[in-house]
Amino acid sequence: MEGARHATADDVARLAELARGAAEELRPLRGGDLFVNREARREPFEDGFSSELASGEHILLCGTVDDVVIGYASGRAEDLPDGRRLGVIDDLFVEAEARAVGVGERMMDELLAWFRTRGCVGVDAIALPGARETKNFFEESGFSARLLVMHHRLDR
Repeated sequence: MEGARHATADDVARLAELARGAAEELRPLRGGDLFVNREARREPFEDGFSSELASGEHILLCGTVDDVVIGYASGRAEDLPDGRRLGVIDDLFVEAEARAVGVGERMMDELLAWFRTRGCVGVDAIALPGARETKNFFEESGFSARLLVMHHRLDR
């Protein structure tokens, strides 16, 4: 049975393993190498996950199938200059072999509920160009594009 639960300190090593897999999956996509080097979670992943667990300002979830952790999600609420709050999904990843069985949906439900309890007016997440499955997943979860980042390569 698929599910989502809040991560604990006992999950940190597995979450770091998944984060490494996510980075390697993103790197070859269009924009992926720059994303991994600029915006994505940084090594040492264990330290970052441990800090998030201790902060109380982040949500860190494990996605599971039959209690085996096969995905993770993290998010935070960001204060905007006008006093409103914006939810930000920093990570949402499920191992390829376990996609399309509902784990991502369970984690998304938990994320959105957490953002609502923090008074967020909306939620942002990133999908790389060409990552059609990711884009479709977010759209099926009620997301739509609000910002496009344009890039001009100079190293050709």
